[in-house]
Amino acid sequence: MRPTLPVVGTAVAALVLAAVPAVAAPSTDALISEVYGGGGNSGATLKQDFVELANKGTTPIALDGFSVQYISATPGASTQWGVTPLTGSIAPGKTFLVAQAKGTGGTVDLPAPDATGTIAMSATGGTIALVNGTAALTCKTVADCAADTRIKDLVGFGTAVVREATATNALSNTTSASRKTGLPDTDDNSADFTVGDPTPTNSKGETPGGGDPDPDPEDPTPGDKRVHDIQGVTRISPLVGQKVTNVPGVVTGTRASGDRGFWIQDTAPDNDPRTSEGVFVYTAGSAPTVAVGDSVVVSGTIAEYRPGGETGSNQTLTEITAPTTITVSKGNPVPAPVVVKNIPTGYLPAPGGSIEQLPLEPAKYGLDYFESLEGTLVQVDDARVVGPSNTFGEVWVTVNPDQNKNLRGGTTYTSYDQANSGRLKIKTAGTLPASNVGDVFAGATVGAIEYTNFGGYTLAALNLGAHASSNLQREITAQQKESELSVATYNVENLDPSDPQEKFDRLAEGVTTNLRSPDVVVLEEIQDNNGATNDGVVAADQTLQKFSDTIVAKGGPRYQWRQIDPENLKDGGEPGGNIRVGFFFNPQRVSFVDRPGGDFKTPVQVVKKNGRAALSVSPGRIDPLNDAWASSRKPLAGEFKFRGRTVFVVANHFNSKGGDEAIHGRNQPPNRTSEVQRGKQAAALKTFTEQIRAIDKGANVVLAGDLNDYQFSPAVKALTGDGNLKALIDTLPANERYSYVFEGNSQTLDHLVMSKNITRFSYDVVHINAEFADQASDHDPQIVRARPSTGDANVDRIVFALEDVLDCLKK
Repeated sequence: MRPTLPVVGTAVAALVLAAVPAVAAPSTDALISEVYGGGGNSGATLKQDFVELANKGTTPIALDGFSVQYISATPGASTQWGVTPLTGSIAPGKTFLVAQAKGTGGTVDLPAPDATGTIAMSATGGTIALVNGTAALTCKTVADCAADTRIKDLVGFGTAVVREATATNALSNTTSASRKTGLPDTDDNSADFTVGDPTPTNSKGETPGGGDPDPDPEDPTPGDKRVHDIQGVTRISPLVGQKVTNVPGVVTGTRASGDRGFWIQDTAPDNDPRTSEGVFVYTAGSAPTVAVGDSVVVSGTIAEYRPGGETGSNQTLTEITAPTTITVSKGNPVPAPVVVKNIPTGYLPAPGGSIEQLPLEPAKYGLDYFESLEGTLVQVDDARVVGPSNTFGEVWVTVNPDQNKNLRGGTTYTSYDQANSGRLKIKTAGTLPASNVGDVFAGATVGAIEYTNFGGYTLAALNLGAHASSNLQREITAQQKESELSVATYNVENLDPSDPQEKFDRLAEGVTTNLRSPDVVVLEEIQDNNGATNDGVVAADQTLQKFSDTIVAKGGPRYQWRQIDPENLKDGGEPGGNIRVGFFFNPQRVSFVDRPGGDFKTPVQVVKKNGRAALSVSPGRIDPLNDAWASSRKPLAGEFKFRGRTVFVVANHFNSKGGDEAIHGRNQPPNRTSEVQRGKQAAALKTFTEQIRAIDKGANVVLAGDLNDYQFSPAVKALTGDGNLKALIDTLPANERYSYVFEGNSQTLDHLVMSKNITRFSYDVVHINAEFADQASDHDPQIVRARPSTGDANVDRIVFALEDVLDCLKK
């Protein structure tokens, strides 16, 4: 299997399946005869996955319009079937070999395949279907697949939940599932198949190591297909799965590591702006032997490689695979790169489904424009950084420098339909200078456009512009006044005692210097005392003690803390880490009202004391047994006193966006499945705040934390829609509403939300992390300095006036 970077987040829970005895009716001719998914894995002999078909009938079976399709063993709601279209036929008594993804291991090539796909199959469990049609199946249960008449044959192996009767035994890197002698089809996979050594055989009867009996002579005459014929006018090549012979082009770049291969570009372009004149030639485990400037003809099989796997939401990269290359001449001029700038501001069409078969509109949509240049040599001049560099040699720039530009040089994500089309990832195999938002790669950055995992359209840089620093500075917030209560929120990114002292130092400096030692700090992602070690430990006192001690060492106050240990492995996050939210508070400035009885399962109640709202337990978890908080952090409510006034602070960390489809992916608009749970969480939190308000409309409420969603999201609107609570991020200019940078988009996931009766405040997002290559956390903290209300607006005017005088006297 071809290697890909690890996917962020996890699939949603597997679907519950109905017990149905069969999927496809027994076949009398074409059927699946062998499946193998361990190709190229550790210990494997074969370099490549495969599916073998057979014809047990007496006449040839045409495969034109058929496909081989694959889905993972436990498909989730967003899982999709991978598709390999087929052409040709199977002779009676013969087999037909469909090669799939390659890995980095193995020592033996498959025999020449009859069809080639890019599906990265699991080595142990999954489902393969032979389908009369090339549209992706939608069934994910035995019952639904049984009802789909397009399925001619189906094999579930290992733990596959979609199968005929019982799945075959689990496979491995060295074993396949082969149909028994006589090709029985009893609609019981376990009865029809045996597990053993892989024996792939193509239509010529060739087996691994048999060689090519009919090698073509080195004829450099160009064939009848050009690069633009391969690329076509949609995102999917019209020649996918087909073999092409002697496609001409000039080598524009090579890559000898990672996804090895080279780019060629046709020097005789057509007149259609939708068809790219460049394409990537994938050489798999072998470094390319051609050089820039070589005029070549390339033969091979056209494939669509989907980074992250066939079941994911990413788009594909059109490639020539299993290539044979003939060098015609050397030292030829390379086509001038296309200068990319000020591309269309439209992002992608949104048909309500897949965009892969839609004709490109490069003059209308920015990502259609990039797709129309896939594999083409391009140039970006004076590229401004909008997403800091990372350890993978990647950095985000913009080719639309004025698109939602913010004051610090980034590009702000302002709404779902403003995804900022000018963002482009640059990836280099060489050394990438540490780059912050606002830096510039001066001059020309040149490379080929491709589609990659984690970010989509990428400039594979062959030449990088000169790095010029913008001298971006970390911010320091204003000093609070004596009469102001300061509340901050800070996601400290999986903090535990085993983290290097440097991380604790940087976080502590952020609290003491950049936030100026807030009275209350709401913390997210505090891990237990041994971090990700999964041994039942849930206490986090050592984590909090080390952080508190480091703050003191940096000149800050001796913070006390309040938190509740979660139930082991019930709050999501890194397995074994038991992340939770909690409070730091400065007892010299604010007091915490302790009321015993709070634990991981006891819900906090709002009660009336002396005519005002109070908490039944403090700290206490809000509705912790509600399904809204399944595998997610439970909000923690605390009751504070500041100058005799009660302030309710709630620490939050909503469920992550993991599992949502990519905004640049094949389905538009993307499916944001994680929003459903955050909507339920927002509703539960809103119910709690309304319980406070029902008793005391003048109560001071501050909701703080990582809500894992945007200011324009349904979850945040559920909290603020009626006007009783206000999201402070909305008080900033639209382009300054961010605390996090993801794939070059400056966006906000962190929030401070307050009750509307707190009218005297100043608010600040303090940019110290997200825009910098060197980060203590991937989140920027936020702070509000507020005058809590007495509960009576008339009294507030008098009290605030007196406090203003005292503040002035202390200057």
